[in-house]
Amino acid sequence: MPEGDTVYRAAAKLDRALSGHQLIVSDFRVPAYATLDLRGATVRHTFARGKHLITRIDHERDWTLHTHLKMEGSWHIYPTGERWRRPAEQARIVLGIEGRSAVGFSLGIVELVPRHEEAALTAHLGPDLLGPDWDEDEALSRLRSQPDRPIGEALLDQRNLAGVGNMYMAELCFTSGIHPTAPVSTTEAQLPRLVRRAHQMLAVNKERAIQSTTGNLRERERLWVYRRDTSPCRRCRTPIAVDMVGEPGRERAAYWCPSCQPAP
Repeated sequence: MPEGDTVYRAAAKLDRALSGHQLIVSDFRVPAYATLDLRGATVRHTFARGKHLITRIDHERDWTLHTHLKMEGSWHIYPTGERWRRPAEQARIVLGIEGRSAVGFSLGIVELVPRHEEAALTAHLGPDLLGPDWDEDEALSRLRSQPDRPIGEALLDQRNLAGVGNMYMAELCFTSGIHPTAPVSTTEAQLPRLVRRAHQMLAVNKERAIQSTTGNLRERERLWVYRRDTSPCRRCRTPIAVDMVGEPGRERAAYWCPSCQPAP
């Protein structure tokens, strides 16, 4: 699933492409909205809230379009007449203005609600790592509220802090010297720095397409442990380990260095 900074860039791309313009193409390819026609509507703004995309559209009434990329989704911007880079059968929404279109492929969520219901769409989320209302103390309080929970699971729970995915979870645990299955209660000394670093990592990467947690943008040098299983640790040369962790049915791949991050 995309990280919060990836969704932030997708929102910025949509905002630049559509905001302030009137729709001349409105094509919703999901059953719930198959007959919906927003032609003539004006797109006001698109922004990210954690991993959720919020697009405000003014028509006969004020609407909010809520989309989520989930595992396979993406938004593309195409000049009029340009061939799509993904199959047409994967398109879920096409929003067109004069000269270009935005196409949402394989979106995990497509939802249109009246503007006054917008806040409820993301009310369950914790502090947004890239939001204007980022609150480090609130994020720490939410993480500490379940002291027995594995820190990896707690970081991935968007109700604690919004924006961390599998990659950042692995990288944050490594840079903090914490095993991803360690209970939150055992990480108290590192927790404030870990949360601060989460904010810093996403903020540094939000404006660039190439994500890096090491500070090195070269291929194969950008990450500490994520998807580097069996490769040597950049610090101690111990082979990186990988295993599925998490609640049954919601397991995620976790990566760590057995030496730098000893098991609890």
